Amino acid sequence: MNRREVLGSIAGLACYSGRVSFAEHASSVRHLRKVRPGEPGWPSEREWNRLARSISGELIRPKPLLEPCRLESKGAECRALLANLRNPFFLGDQVSGTQVSGWLDAWSPAPSAYAVAAASARDVAAAVRFASRHRLRLVIKGGGHSYQGTSTSADSLMIWTRRMHDIKLHDDFVAVDCADPEPPSPAVSVGAGAMWIDVYDAVTTRAARYVQGGGCTTVGVAGLVQSGGFGSFSKRFGTAASSLLEAEVVTADGMVRTVNRRRDPDLFWALQGGGGGTFGVVTRVTLRTHELPKYFGAASAKIQARGDAEFKRLLDRFLELYASALMNPSWGESVTIAPGNVLEISLVSSGLDASEIERVWQPFFSATSDPAAGCTFVEGPNTGSIEAVGWWDAQARRKRGSGAMIDDPRPDAPATHAWWSGDQEQVSAFLYAFDSVWLPAALLAQPRRQQLVEALFAGSRAVPIQLHFNKGLAGAPDSVREAARGTATNPHAADAFALAIIATGGPPPYAGIETLDREKAEHQARAVASASSELRNLAPGAGSYVSESNYFNPQWQDAFWGTNYPRLREIKSKYDPKGLFYVRHGVGTEAWSDDGFERAD
Repeated sequence: MNRREVLGSIAGLACYSGRVSFAEHASSVRHLRKVRPGEPGWPSEREWNRLARSISGELIRPKPLLEPCRLESKGAECRALLANLRNPFFLGDQVSGTQVSGWLDAWSPAPSAYAVAAASARDVAAAVRFASRHRLRLVIKGGGHSYQGTSTSADSLMIWTRRMHDIKLHDDFVAVDCADPEPPSPAVSVGAGAMWIDVYDAVTTRAARYVQGGGCTTVGVAGLVQSGGFGSFSKRFGTAASSLLEAEVVTADGMVRTVNRRRDPDLFWALQGGGGGTFGVVTRVTLRTHELPKYFGAASAKIQARGDAEFKRLLDRFLELYASALMNPSWGESVTIAPGNVLEISLVSSGLDASEIERVWQPFFSATSDPAAGCTFVEGPNTGSIEAVGWWDAQARRKRGSGAMIDDPRPDAPATHAWWSGDQEQVSAFLYAFDSVWLPAALLAQPRRQQLVEALFAGSRAVPIQLHFNKGLAGAPDSVREAARGTATNPHAADAFALAIIATGGPPPYAGIETLDREKAEHQARAVASASSELRNLAPGAGSYVSESNYFNPQWQDAFWGTNYPRLREIKSKYDPKGLFYVRHGVGTEAWSDDGFERAD
């Protein structure tokens, strides 16, 4: 892939570092309003046709995802659609598809008025200039995984990057520079619309290297990097944002820029965790690759305690194990603390063989199986490892009969396309509530650990609490933590031992298919708020991961970016002074209505 096609005017601006003040920014946008179809200023059919002729991709008029079923509920097209609603690859392939089907009282999927299915950065630039000229609401969609619904909005122009999925490996990548280049390093350049399973196939399965990406195989590459980017092995390799070496991005002025640590370094920094769809449209990223460990492995079990006292002791014993033997670069993923006094362990490891994994876990499993502990293993325990090169190899897993991955069943699907079975419940789910809290490592030491046990116990009476250890970098090498602090990601992540996620939802409430049980949904939403409060009382001011967070958080600026927010706000003012790029609760959107069409001041 060679996507370094740049507009002629970019060269003179490559090192431009001027800033627009907040006052100038506010003055320039105070009277802005974005137009809807049928209103004065909406582009004519001739203007839309002119846009279509100017791009190498395709201009689409999206329909609602379930339109075939509305037209003919018994038809073949409707039956095929319903059969694929739980297939994340299928949903990502639909212009109106979203990986989750909405959020209670927050958002519902809505097709854009038009979509540019971009084939190049030039297509993206043409769409950006068109939207700016006509004051259109823009939506940017790659993988469509946004829990916040940022890739869907009625009456908008969508820039859809799904077709931009080229992947190129580099042995000695050197970033474009204004001055002296950095030392060359192994890297991979990836189109914005690629999914992580395709990147892992190219980098790990075929080239025996590692690239830091997302846990869900169907997540889009560019969106993950811009949100920070935690994966299963982040405690060893850091975030995707800190692996970013260079990005190609189309800014609000319609320019295609290649940015890195020396070229537009402020914009480059903002793309490293400042939030997707906010500073421009990323069309390509280049990420550092790493030496691949020999083994990846796992440890799993589902344990139920006989009573409340036994469950609290089980939680304390596990947290002691985590603090002493698991809070290090070798371990990641999560445990679930669930109603019914259930602890579900689903951890993965890097660099450890099967015997080393067993040695780590044997004392804990033995103590838990002792009748005096008052616990029962509902599932497992299981430990093991495989050669790391085969971790994302769907074809090899298929031959072994492994049930860890689910194949894309469509007849034309690539043999490499599969998703983790543990992610199935997310596909097309309708969210009732969602929140996340970074838990500082100081909570693991007594007497704070006992307070943490009590909070986890209280919060899990009605709703599960997941502790995602790979999304907190305490225990990672100092170099990994410092690299994360050098990005726009909330600094709380570097000092947290885990990201607590509390979420609940149900089946998609599609008309004619499933009816929303509002009473149940509201009850579950209150349980999430209660559990979240238990943890925030322990860690007041703790941040949230922007990609996995509460849609209704009133302190979103501090929760998502902490002390980085003022700098991000300045960068937004510089590169997008009129607010062309909008995502709800994105940097610089305080003065806009929730739908992104109206200035609120």
